[in-house]
Amino acid sequence: MTTRKYKELVAQRTRQTLHNWSSQEFVSEKDIYRFLHNLKGTAGTVGLVKVEQQAGSIMLYFSEDVHRSWTEAEWGDYLYPLLELLDDEQDEAHPMLQGSSPPGTEPFHGIHHQHEILIIDDDVELVAFLRESLEKQSYYVSIALSAERGLKIFYESKPDLILLDILLPDQSGIDVLRQIIGKAKKERIPIIIVSGEHSKDIQMYAYSLGVMDYLPKPLDIDLFLVLIKNRFELKREWQESVIVDELTGAFNRKYFNQTMKRLVSDFRRTGRIFSVALMDLDHFKHVNDTYGHLVGDEVLQTFSEAVRRSIRVEDTFCRFGGEEFALFMPNTDSASALLVVQRIQREFAARSFTAKKEQFHVTFSAGITEVREALHEPDRLIGEADQALYASKAEGRNRTTLYTKQLGTGQEESLLNVIVVDDDALIRRIVTQHFAVWEPAGIGHVKVSSYAGGPQFLKSDWYAQGGKYIILLDGIMPELDGLEVLERIRSSYPEVNILVIMLTGRNNQRDIIHALQTGADDYVVKPFHLPELLSRIERLAHRFLF
Repeated sequence: MTTRKYKELVAQRTRQTLHNWSSQEFVSEKDIYRFLHNLKGTAGTVGLVKVEQQAGSIMLYFSEDVHRSWTEAEWGDYLYPLLELLDDEQDEAHPMLQGSSPPGTEPFHGIHHQHEILIIDDDVELVAFLRESLEKQSYYVSIALSAERGLKIFYESKPDLILLDILLPDQSGIDVLRQIIGKAKKERIPIIIVSGEHSKDIQMYAYSLGVMDYLPKPLDIDLFLVLIKNRFELKREWQESVIVDELTGAFNRKYFNQTMKRLVSDFRRTGRIFSVALMDLDHFKHVNDTYGHLVGDEVLQTFSEAVRRSIRVEDTFCRFGGEEFALFMPNTDSASALLVVQRIQREFAARSFTAKKEQFHVTFSAGITEVREALHEPDRLIGEADQALYASKAEGRNRTTLYTKQLGTGQEESLLNVIVVDDDALIRRIVTQHFAVWEPAGIGHVKVSSYAGGPQFLKSDWYAQGGKYIILLDGIMPELDGLEVLERIRSSYPEVNILVIMLTGRNNQRDIIHALQTGADDYVVKPFHLPELLSRIERLAHRFLF
């Protein structure tokens, strides 16, 4: 979307807001202040300089903390002049946007080698503008329009960087910062405050809590993008200097890669065999959802301690990612490795955890492979161990499977159900045809179905207990629009098994806000690029399929 269109969106939202307020007897001062706060930040970012300056001047007459109601005759004198400025400025260029990516730049393709950025901000136009600007630089962007949603995405997806506003609809961004800063530091996730609140006290307090940067709105988009690149380069240098995962005490993924290369090289020179086991905690998301993420961290730490106490000095235990770990056992064949892992399984399953005045147990599944031939490559070994791990999961969990060449024969593949709900027959046909030949990495089988409308979809027997679903849902349809369908999905089915991507024309920002607040996991703008859509779905699928 071009900068001009973003200006049009800001103008459209401003006119719509004032039109809606004109039919109300009173408007709260808090709503007026928040409207001006968002308008100031967004207008400046997309190049509406006079509107930004005027909104900032008007804000001085209002406060978020004052409980007062304003009539149209009172607030109109302050706000209606903004409409004239919008008309004057919509076609003007802004110097700070010069040099940014040209309109029509193709979005990213594929999910590999991308940093994930989480934006927690309720200004949907600014968020949309930032998302497009960042994704043109090949970042992947997740969006949360509320603190509650932001916390959920943070704990579930572990983003690489967070952009956080101070003013949020349900709680302060400072409160969010207090909740996540400890874990963010342990996971080395930089947090950048992006806010229209410029007071020195707030900035000092945010820095004292541990934020990396505090950027005032409006943003200079070119400087902003360079800053983001700089912060990711700094993060890369952090990661290269550290080999231990701070949360669990296990070695990290970098050291895993180094160990794998070293053992493979040693095998090729000397013939000394080794085994590698991949271990994954069973139903770990349920632990987080039921008892909270602090308890989840305790489980991870306890598991790591149990493994490290049970292995030899020459063995290497690594956190492979999330709740998945790897154990290298030099000079050990797979049969011997099996005995080691099974002993750890029994001991860990017997451990009890206490939370919310109840006790619970956690188990893990594992897959083991052994280096057998000189042509063995690290990626192939990891793939074999992963296949064996998947077999353990498929057979009921809390067990260990040895890899064999026959392991994959007759084994039920992981199934992802993709459902397209759209009244446009052409869209349905194009999307389903592409998904029919789609082969996403790590996903065994994709089943695609489509429906011409919300009623047909909801009346069908589309849902099966335990199935995993990604639903592409058109926002505007006859009979029952996408937002109503989304509300019924979220009220009737377990959220853990269903991801929803809204398809929208972005001509109605309220629909996007409502969709994200109601429980949509992402949105894609029509007309969309199919590679972008496939990339988004692949990334979302890997969050909950395995």
